[in-house]
Amino acid sequence: MVFASPLFLFVFLPATLAAYFALPRRFRNGVLLIASLAFYAWGEARYVPLILASVAFNWWTGLRIAEASESGLRKRWLALAVTGNVATLALFKYANFAAANINTLAPIFGIGPVSLAEIPLPLGISFFTFHAISYVVDVYKRNADAQKSIPTFALYILLFPQLIAGPIIRFRDIAAQLVARDARLADFAYGVRRFTLGLGKKVLIANTLGASADTIFALPGAELTAPLAWLGLVCYTLQIYFDFSGYSDMAIGLMRMFGFRILENFNYPYVSRSIREFWRRWHISLSNWFRDYLYIPLGGNRDGARRAYLNLIIVFVLCGLWHGASWPFVLWGIWHGVFLVAERAGLDRPIGRSAWLGHVYALAAVMGGWVLFRCDTLAHAGHYYAALLGATRADPLRHPLAQHLDGLVATTLVVAIVFATPLARRIGTWRDRLAVAPGRGAAVLTADVLWLALVFAASSATLAAGTYNPFIYFRF
Repeated sequence: MVFASPLFLFVFLPATLAAYFALPRRFRNGVLLIASLAFYAWGEARYVPLILASVAFNWWTGLRIAEASESGLRKRWLALAVTGNVATLALFKYANFAAANINTLAPIFGIGPVSLAEIPLPLGISFFTFHAISYVVDVYKRNADAQKSIPTFALYILLFPQLIAGPIIRFRDIAAQLVARDARLADFAYGVRRFTLGLGKKVLIANTLGASADTIFALPGAELTAPLAWLGLVCYTLQIYFDFSGYSDMAIGLMRMFGFRILENFNYPYVSRSIREFWRRWHISLSNWFRDYLYIPLGGNRDGARRAYLNLIIVFVLCGLWHGASWPFVLWGIWHGVFLVAERAGLDRPIGRSAWLGHVYALAAVMGGWVLFRCDTLAHAGHYYAALLGATRADPLRHPLAQHLDGLVATTLVVAIVFATPLARRIGTWRDRLAVAPGRGAAVLTADVLWLALVFAASSATLAAGTYNPFIYFRF
């Protein structure tokens, strides 16, 4: 069950909200816990015992860490907790990848192939495992108190808004809210608006651009012209942002409806002037997790530049693997790690003197990495890079650019580019300030009319292109 599905929007969410607000406060956590278990069971019923075992294991080890008086004993309990979580993630997510690579190398070393049945990937395992690791580490560092109530701890791990796709919320940030939180109409209204914004990002923008990106990336490399390859990459670059940030908006909105306040997860990453800035703006909760629970424990930059460079590469190799068990993901992580090392070494300083050059450099580096992220194999990525550079002899008439850049896609690209920058937020802020200013009603009305005119113009362009489908916006 995904947030943009009719089942979630018209059955699950209304039923959960009705039960949550109809019952007394002392029962509301129970409603959320039952709803979260139902949400997970709908998508992955066979792995409900696994996630419940993870909850029990991390709750129990968290208590042991907190109760241990000796430093050595606390470390051993922490080692057990972290090892158990990492081993679970490695088994389900990386065992098949490891076996495939061993079998590839087996003839070289004269060993027999490894026989391993396909292991399905449990829904959301990367997210609930990272939540659990952050919890036990924070308890060990005394940055958070161990939760003695297993239902409360289970709610932290299982909360359905962040269960399958993040953001990664630290226990210490919502520990007090899990016990008591206000139910205010203003928060609920904000949550609805934020959820709707995220839904629009996902359904109207990401899905539309994703369809074009999928079609273009599925073409054989030899049939891709440079303009078509660049169109596919631009569509995918915007699609993945609006997919991820849209889901984060929906999660933040849902959490606020139930009284939870969590941190932002995206902050207009495509306006960055460096890869360092990009990672301060992109998937912020994940970036902070890798910084606090991997980069700093590895030594960070405390042991000199060379060690810091190595730590960065290690972190981003693992970041790539976290996103997916394949070599393109590994190389995507290395790609970003290398750029971060280069920037730390000061190689970007000439570019950084110009704001526009910085923007162009950062966007080009990020988009170049997205090719690896999107392609299924290294060969696929190689062919796509060749097409981007115009190194193919594809016939432009076989797959005309106009065939993939119709009125709907063109309009969506314009809207996506605007909403990928702070411009839309500034317009909204300006409008809200005018709305509360005395005697500014006419100005507010003018702004709203201009906005409607822009929407009308975009719709007219789509109609003129003959590609308008009134039901396109209801495809969930």
